[in-house]
Amino acid sequence: MRKPSGADPRKRKGLIIVNTGEGKGKSTAAFGMAIRAAGNKMHVFILQFMKGVWKSGERKSFEQLAPYIEYDAQGDGFTWDTNNPEQDQKTARKAFDIVKEKMLSGKYQMIILDEINYVLEYDFFPLDEFLEALRNKPENIHVVCSGRNAPEPLIELADLVTEMRCIKHPYKEQSIPAQKGIEF
Repeated sequence: MRKPSGADPRKRKGLIIVNTGEGKGKSTAAFGMAIRAAGNKMHVFILQFMKGVWKSGERKSFEQLAPYIEYDAQGDGFTWDTNNPEQDQKTARKAFDIVKEKMLSGKYQMIILDEINYVLEYDFFPLDEFLEALRNKPENIHVVCSGRNAPEPLIELADLVTEMRCIKHPYKEQSIPAQKGIEF
């Protein structure tokens, strides 16, 4: 990619980054940025909105990267399995309140909101409130939002948007379920 004419190589800004699409790799890409940031001694806060307390490889890895990476899972499980949307809304609200506090704490250079796009798609809290929080975030914080179906207003606000496209998947073509080290 060519540098735009007149670009200032010293210019820095906390970016709003969106990883979306039907393909695999949205969370994985976000977690790769977390590892890169930790390697540069940046502090990262990761909140997983959908995943609950189940054990995952990323959770174990993040524990090894403390104090640079702080991780929290606030989800009740996957929304498409829910029997209690009111509880899911309360859980999402609690998680979002944690994120806002961390964003304003001055401690972190990167905040990763894993699966936030599902929360927004299911209207677990108002999109306008979320966008307002992003508009008012401290200038130097990068915020990474992942999940399918990113809402158009979030895409418009973002500085960087990547859409993952599935070409072939072992579950669809071969009925191979999620595997340790690949999906979790």
